[in-house]
Amino acid sequence: MEMQMDKNPDIYLLYEYSKKNAFTVRYKVTFSEPVDEKLLTQAAGEAMTRFPYYSVKVGLDEGENYVLLPNDSPIPVLPEKDERLMLGSEELGGHIFALTWRDDTIWFNFAHCCCGAFGAMFWIKTTLYQYLTKKYGEIAPPADLKSVGTPVDDAEYAVADPDSLPADDPLKRYEEKDSKIGIEQDYLYFLNPFAKDVYYYQVELESKPFMDYAKKIDGTPNSVLTAMMLKTTARHFPKRKGQHISAKIADDYRKDIGCDKSYRDYVRFLHVKYEWEMEEESIEKLSQRARGAIIMQMQPENSFEWYRTVVRAQKGIDSQPDLKSKIKYAQEHSIYRSDTRDTYMVSYVGKTDWGGMAEYIRSAFTITDGNLMLEVNALPDKFCVTFQLLSKDKKPLDRFCEVLQEEGLPFTVSDRLIRYMPDLVLPKPDKAK
Repeated sequence: MEMQMDKNPDIYLLYEYSKKNAFTVRYKVTFSEPVDEKLLTQAAGEAMTRFPYYSVKVGLDEGENYVLLPNDSPIPVLPEKDERLMLGSEELGGHIFALTWRDDTIWFNFAHCCCGAFGAMFWIKTTLYQYLTKKYGEIAPPADLKSVGTPVDDAEYAVADPDSLPADDPLKRYEEKDSKIGIEQDYLYFLNPFAKDVYYYQVELESKPFMDYAKKIDGTPNSVLTAMMLKTTARHFPKRKGQHISAKIADDYRKDIGCDKSYRDYVRFLHVKYEWEMEEESIEKLSQRARGAIIMQMQPENSFEWYRTVVRAQKGIDSQPDLKSKIKYAQEHSIYRSDTRDTYMVSYVGKTDWGGMAEYIRSAFTITDGNLMLEVNALPDKFCVTFQLLSKDKKPLDRFCEVLQEEGLPFTVSDRLIRYMPDLVLPKPDKAK
């Protein structure tokens, strides 16, 4: 059966929008000096000209499909307030990408439908480069910088053809059951109409001691943090008979499907199952278990299978007669909601080339939805770990810090912060037609 795609694949996550999970992202960059609003506004406007695929607004076509339309209004640059930004609103000129700032910090706010971390860094780096060179003069650029004025490569728009991918079965699939550990917290938040605020802590790990430690035990940032979170959750939650703890790990699979340079969001999930008694094992052993599971699941055949599942769901949405039906279908057939539930998640963007900009950046944190979730970014001198929780109970963070102390790793941790995840304003059908 042919599965060729005929619509912009960036639209489909919009159908899964909900008030409690709008699928939006914040990227928070703090500098060594206060932000200059005038220079930032100029830089943001210049940078956005390089990314026509992000300078868009959401519309509806005659078939009540979401569409992304060119948006010529200036990209919003606004003071940061202690409230949710309304992406897609009239106040923001319909934009689903926007910047806010306060004191020495910039927040990059965007809808996840267009891109994940890989694609978002195109825009973030270009904006920061325009801003910092205006403020400080010439700076060595990152090797992968998308410079203002350079043409958009066709490869940036790449979408894989599912029919061209091999159909061989993977040697190994993850087929374990969901982990129910911690699920009560999810219910308390998502089923409580009055639950609004969600929280995070900024944990900074010094790069050299952390990487020396990882190399010594033959680990990676992903496997080491996955191992540490096993000890964290096993200590935090009461042991349950017949239940296991498991980790979800974000994996960028664009290379597997031939879309190496595409801005689009090509991420799937890997899983690591742990038994309760493994908490007594060393981080080295737990990290080895994680690496083994990661290697087995990173076969390209798993990526092909995941991508074909994504496209089938998108085709199913297209086949629905109206927006209400499309939304219902998308939420019932969501590949994200139907994926195996795990106790916690680790998402590491990988080593980032900041060029000379690193001299001016004090920290960089990704803020997303999720509970017991680590978002990890790397600067030359530190790892910036966003420790995300749905409730004010910081005991899981305390257990995590205990593990870091036991392993002799230096770190700092912030006070509790509120995420203020952006909301989305989406168009509704014109019932007068």
